[in-house]
Amino acid sequence: MQEALKEARAAEARGEVPVGAVVVAPDGTIVGRGGNRTRQDHDPTAHAEVVAIRQACAATGSERLAGHDLYVTLEPCPMCAAAISGARIARLYYGAADPKSGGVAQGPRVFSHPQCHHVPELYDGIAAAESESLLRDFFARLRD
Repeated sequence: MQEALKEARAAEARGEVPVGAVVVAPDGTIVGRGGNRTRQDHDPTAHAEVVAIRQACAATGSERLAGHDLYVTLEPCPMCAAAISGARIARLYYGAADPKSGGVAQGPRVFSHPQCHHVPELYDGIAAAESESLLRDFFARLRD
């Protein structure tokens, strides 16, 4: 999760919402990483999870990431949860809950739908306090 937090801080330095993600291969190596890039790339789908999954798929030469873990600093939104399912991520570890836009434990709970073809193992609250602090401080500065 520390690597995902580094990606979140890098996203914040670029003026993006500070969310970071890393994809870890079964052997423990990081094969994909990313922070939010929606503003930088002018792409509403460039969330940290999607950026990291795209990089991991390119690195592995496959659209499926069976056996891989995804660490992300914020509960994935519905779009990202669907991408995680589609990529067949084995385990999802996330930090802060997202009551407003989350798609895993909040809101639509994508992995609970019968249309969801793959459900990863879920682990929440990993480095949640640090993830929440990054987000809270970022949005507080925007309001000032």
